[in-house]
Amino acid sequence: MTAEIIQTNDAPFSQVEVDIITLDIIENALRNAREEMDATLFRTAMSPGIREQGDAFPLIAERDGKMIVGQFGSFIDGFLKTYNGTIEDGDMFWLSDPYACAGAVSHNNDWLIIKPVFLDGRLVSWASMFGHQTDIGGKVPGSLPTDATSVFEEGIRIPPIKLFKKGELQEDILTLVLHQVRMPEWCRADLLAIIASCRVAEKRVLEICHRFGVDTYVSATDNLLERNKRAMGHLIQTAIGEDKVEFEDYVCDDGRGYGPYKMKCTMWREGEKVILDFDGTDPQATGSINFYLNENMLKMFFGIYMIMVFDPQVLFNDGFYDLVEVRIPEGSLLKPKFPAALSCRTHALGRLFDLLGALLGKKQPEFLSAAGFSSSPHLMFSGFDKDSGEWFQLFQIGFGGIPGRPFGDGPDGHSLWPGFTNVPNEFLERYFPMRITEYTSIPDSGGAGLNRGGNGILMTYEFLSDGIIAIHDDRWFTYPWGVNGGAPGQRSKKVLRRTDGSEEILPAKCDNIEVHEGDQLDYITWGGGGWGNPLERDPALVAKEVKQGLVSFDGAFENYGVMVMDDYSVDLAATEAQRADLAKNRPEGIFNYGADIETLRANCLAETGLEPPVQPKW
Repeated sequence: MTAEIIQTNDAPFSQVEVDIITLDIIENALRNAREEMDATLFRTAMSPGIREQGDAFPLIAERDGKMIVGQFGSFIDGFLKTYNGTIEDGDMFWLSDPYACAGAVSHNNDWLIIKPVFLDGRLVSWASMFGHQTDIGGKVPGSLPTDATSVFEEGIRIPPIKLFKKGELQEDILTLVLHQVRMPEWCRADLLAIIASCRVAEKRVLEICHRFGVDTYVSATDNLLERNKRAMGHLIQTAIGEDKVEFEDYVCDDGRGYGPYKMKCTMWREGEKVILDFDGTDPQATGSINFYLNENMLKMFFGIYMIMVFDPQVLFNDGFYDLVEVRIPEGSLLKPKFPAALSCRTHALGRLFDLLGALLGKKQPEFLSAAGFSSSPHLMFSGFDKDSGEWFQLFQIGFGGIPGRPFGDGPDGHSLWPGFTNVPNEFLERYFPMRITEYTSIPDSGGAGLNRGGNGILMTYEFLSDGIIAIHDDRWFTYPWGVNGGAPGQRSKKVLRRTDGSEEILPAKCDNIEVHEGDQLDYITWGGGGWGNPLERDPALVAKEVKQGLVSFDGAFENYGVMVMDDYSVDLAATEAQRADLAKNRPEGIFNYGADIETLRANCLAETGLEPPVQPKW
């Protein structure tokens, strides 16, 4: 299957010299256009997941589909590999099925728009964006069933189709799709906002072409890709060795009682190329935690991590992809076979960042980060409002602790994705029948260290109307590990408190939990692991964090060896004695996992209130 690009002008582009100042202007103009895409989206979308939290990802690509500015890497490559049809000026493509685009999007809720940008009959660029839709039909509100066993249970699947043909909207297609969803007004508004954002990008690209000339624009994008390849090539040569290093981590369970599921990666360099081999990763799950990993997406994740760790001044794009080879076994958790369920794939996606961080720092521990808030846990609440009788439906992403790092503490209560923002509590209380009674950092939930892991948060929801909730979360069974002497972070937990005084510990992945007016949910997220020996942390800083409520008095003494007095001063003599005592039993090794899997399984019920997951057999 191949796409056919229809161009009415077959004149080749000319490669021209682009001076460094012009190159810088064009690059920053494209970066600004990417920011303008976000601004357009957030001003016109309706769902809180996109409008308030920013669960959408834009990109601008050069004529062959390689990303010049963006975040997730290019979606164009997977589309071009699978689309069998024509691409013409004025067309705009719509898709959501991961299996129909080589994983360019990774679950059905992500609606992707792709717009080719033509000038004078020639394709010069691409604009694209995807955003998470609150609902796309399927067996449960929110379309993210934790117990699904096939993708057919997860809402409508959209193959690559033309939503616009030569500039004309195909209204019947839009009507057909919106007829399948529970929130058609939101879906329509969010989709049109994504379309508007792509049109903004197209307009800005054409303005650059008119200002500098199309040959200058095309040559500049080639130069930007080549510059990034040179920079990444240097980083790979200096930071990646030829000896193999490997690491493994886990997704705690599959929502059906089985787990944990291992994700394993081995990394080494062959010549100028780095190899990322996922041999040893567990086979695909029967549940919905599978992640259909697009190789180019992983390459971008790898590149971002390399750049952020070793040289944050490098601006990343797709230019370095030839320097990275990704090997993923067919039928594994990261390359499941159709029609495996995918709706709970967030946890495997996020855990990749822990894997990459460990691999890149294993031989250079000074660059190592601990495990952090490597997921985007969801809460969904839906039902009919008791006062208005209207259907309501909330999709919200939770925040947690970023890991301790070589250069400082991890932020408290932050998202895995740097561009995400919290839904304001005022927004939730205005538009949904709920009240937020508590929203606070959890003291001591970040792993202790010379650089502390970020704390998780406690968010308490009081439901003001009957409805049902669903939860997608992880790290309730395994710990977010610490490094270089740092302690693991605290695990996640969800507690439902009924009006009759009873309490129920909810699984990390569950659907169709009935709640009633007055019930409260304590939504506890996990903290980041600590970095470095906590006994070397400045006692005055520990005392300050006790005063700020980030560390408890007991936590300061037991984890950092710091005796903080009632007036927040430090008893230096008691601190010296406690630290000397704690130093006798410091853990050894680079990684502190908290416990091995069998110990976690044996202690699970006592420690978490939940039965341990059953080891899957294949």
